[in-house]
Amino acid sequence: MIIYDGQVADNYMYQDSNQAAIVVSHSTPSLPYPFTMKPNNHQTETSNTPAIDIDKFVEKLESVTSRRSKARCARSIRLALESAGANVENHPIAASDWGDTLKKIGYKEINPAFDEPQEGDIYIIHRTRNHVYGHIAGYTGSEWVSDFKQNSYDVYKDDSVTYTYYRLAT
Repeated sequence: MIIYDGQVADNYMYQDSNQAAIVVSHSTPSLPYPFTMKPNNHQTETSNTPAIDIDKFVEKLESVTSRRSKARCARSIRLALESAGANVENHPIAASDWGDTLKKIGYKEINPAFDEPQEGDIYIIHRTRNHVYGHIAGYTGSEWVSDFKQNSYDVYKDDSVTYTYYRLAT
């Protein structure tokens, strides 16, 4: 068991100095090595993307009760994904930078489907001049939730924002 004082994946420059986090990690070693041998003899890591349990993702999002943002949307979505079985390592701080991380854990980018969202869908609003970190939210089946329960996906009320939409690959 390893205990860290601070967020392992977060850059220390972005941490609040008056806030401590304890991360407890327990892992079992894989046998014999955590890589496979390809015919060209180059060692590459295997892709062990665990299945994401949409029901657990939705359950975690539904536990959010706030109706106002606390500017912690990326953290809220990360916690929901981790509660659903996603292994989120070396994640970005800014919500607008989460696209590659979502793809690594099994999501695929699709055309925005705000008129027909499905449970587990996630959208990202790219950074703007007024919102330098962007925004990220997940769909519960009835509403969009980030670090607060949103009235709609359109939280910025700005026609110039751009979205990227993700759905769990099947």
